Amino acid sequence: MVTKDLEKAFDQASKLPAGEQEQLAAWIIDELKSEREWSRSLSASVDGLAQLADEALREHVEGTSEPLDPDKL
Repeated sequence: MVTKDLEKAFDQASKLPAGEQEQLAAWIIDELKSEREWSRSLSASVDGLAQLADEALREHVEGTSEPLDPDKL
């Protein structure tokens, strides 16, 4: 099912010269692929990020963490 807005976008894109349509199609495909890769990468790192968060919280509770000074980054 295509939404109204996507249908409007396709309609407008269909009025572009063929070369611009090809560039737009390639860009859309690349963006969708990039988004899928980002989602997979983020999903794969959730456990590692949770472990790091647990470690940081433990260090904070134990008093072994240090304040972050953004000027020293």
